[in-house]
Amino acid sequence: YLAALAQGGHVQGDPEELPELEVLRSCVLAHVPSSPPPQQSSTIERWLEKIQKLRELNAGPTAIHDHLRVNEPEYDGSLSAVKRVCLRLEREAGPKATDVAIPVVTAPGEVAQVDFGYAGKRYDPPRGVLRKSWLFVMTLCFSRRSFCELVFDQKVETWIRLHIAAFEYLGGVPKVVVPDNLKAAVVRAAFGIDDDALIQRTYRELARHYGFQIDPTPPRSPEKKGKVERDVRYVRGNFLCTWQSIDIEEDRRALRRWLVEVADQRRHGTTGRRPIELFEEQERAALLPLSQARYELAVWKPARLHSDSHVQVDGAFYSAPWPLLHQVLWVRCTAHSVAIHHQDQHLCTHARVPRGKRSTVPEHLPEHRADLRHRSRDYWIERARRIGVEVEHLVLAIFGDDVLLHLRRVQAVVTHLETFPPARAQAAARRALYFGCTEYRGIKSILRQGLDLVALPEKNTRAWSRDSRFARKPT
Repeated sequence: YLAALAQGGHVQGDPEELPELEVLRSCVLAHVPSSPPPQQSSTIERWLEKIQKLRELNAGPTAIHDHLRVNEPEYDGSLSAVKRVCLRLEREAGPKATDVAIPVVTAPGEVAQVDFGYAGKRYDPPRGVLRKSWLFVMTLCFSRRSFCELVFDQKVETWIRLHIAAFEYLGGVPKVVVPDNLKAAVVRAAFGIDDDALIQRTYRELARHYGFQIDPTPPRSPEKKGKVERDVRYVRGNFLCTWQSIDIEEDRRALRRWLVEVADQRRHGTTGRRPIELFEEQERAALLPLSQARYELAVWKPARLHSDSHVQVDGAFYSAPWPLLHQVLWVRCTAHSVAIHHQDQHLCTHARVPRGKRSTVPEHLPEHRADLRHRSRDYWIERARRIGVEVEHLVLAIFGDDVLLHLRRVQAVVTHLETFPPARAQAAARRALYFGCTEYRGIKSILRQGLDLVALPEKNTRAWSRDSRFARKPT
């Protein structure tokens, strides 16, 4: 450089009269001229317009190269050439306004971001196997204080339970929670400004209980919740990579200790403060207070009403009104109850029953068929006894000692007799027993003709045996 400047006479002279920068640059370039590259144009210059159109469709260099070599017979370029052209076009286009990252400044207690991250395999004691584990992180955007937990799944129940644990750990609730688009939180993502995300019903109920609002992250935009994304990487690169245990319970205890002694005490690179100090000074008081009653975990799920007028929930069966057969109902499940809804209307609430059992409300079945679900012989005998002892004896006679159960006949007789006053039903049963009539149509005929109101013959007035009774005399 000194030689080039000396040749131009710029080394000697008054220091106060320095030449302009362009003069110095031209002097250096004249002394050491730049040699142009041997090849001035790209080998795929003729495909430049096609490449530009594919780039506008968000195609990368590899996709563009594959498209050209498959669909253009005359194309003989290389992947490296396509990459160089794409890089040149990107430089020529310059940065776009959307490339600018706008830092979001949040007030204390305003926003928390939540996310899951893979945490390796751990031993699951109940199952006795190694399973994939997941790291749940909730980060307060102002103080950067976090809550972390290790779990084995991302189900709705786990998602809700982790939120409750995070709120209780932090001692309050942020005004807005920003989740990712996982199914436990967001059923359908919003792909535009005017679209509404469909939030999981259970998550909506949790938000109403604690008073926070949900602001789902736009699809394929993890940078919109960069604070929690950074914390997930921080936990992985600090705690998980140095803690080698695979015992889930031991890991949870160690993670909670690490949060208090390491994560809360570090000096954050952005805020320049320790998260616990900033949290205690400004953010704790700004959080929404916890609800007086702890949220009872309730999971909403869709369930189809099957042809038996029951929905299946966790292997048990619960009835709903039969006119809604084959429709999809919404079921709200807690540890002790199952509430069934249709189009935001509450239909009924059942107490939980064990797996394989049924909970049936008789009014949910068709009126003339509701009782047919009972198949027990003792049930129908007890039901006949409530009408009268004569009806009980009649039912026992119908059941008899035959190998056939005659259950349908007993059901028809008992349900028919229940529609009459007890006195008439008992008289009809006495008459049927007296004449040995155990057929449904015969018992029905007695009542239809009013024969139950006719006195029975006196005992021992007939010439034939009582063991062989007939409605007419043998003659």
